[in-house]
Amino acid sequence: MKRIFSALISLAVVAALVIVVTTSKRAVQPVYAQGVCSVATLNGNYGMTFSGFQLQSPGAGKGHGQSVPFYGEGLAKFDGAGNFSVEFLFSQNGALPGDSYLTGTSSFNGTYAVNGDCTGVTVAAPGSNGDDTAFVIVSGGAEVLATDTTDPDTLSLDFKKQ
Repeated sequence: MKRIFSALISLAVVAALVIVVTTSKRAVQPVYAQGVCSVATLNGNYGMTFSGFQLQSPGAGKGHGQSVPFYGEGLAKFDGAGNFSVEFLFSQNGALPGDSYLTGTSSFNGTYAVNGDCTGVTVAAPGSNGDDTAFVIVSGGAEVLATDTTDPDTLSLDFKKQ
């Protein structure tokens, strides 16, 4: 009886060790994008929204020279080869449509670069009045989350593939 009990305990210990060893190899490992993105990942039209703060131009009326809420929506076009263009509607400081210097349409173009880990940057063409951004591509290129890096603006942008 004693031998049977010892054999069963030994078998249980061995089974427990086997379970621990095999399940520890299946632990969730961190996943990082490696070599999955390129400029070609961004290709086509993306609807966009943005919000944050922008410094009002001096002489632009009440509150000029102050950082005020800035938000809007538009369309970004990426060519898959490192070039983009943007057209957008915007409002500054809660202005209603018709307040010409506080609302309106704008456009600019520039270039973009994408790293293998799906991060990247946009650089507005000189003189285009656009801002530069740092971004990350998510959902296999279906969405881009970006942050304005042009001083003194503080904007967050969200692009979704159409």
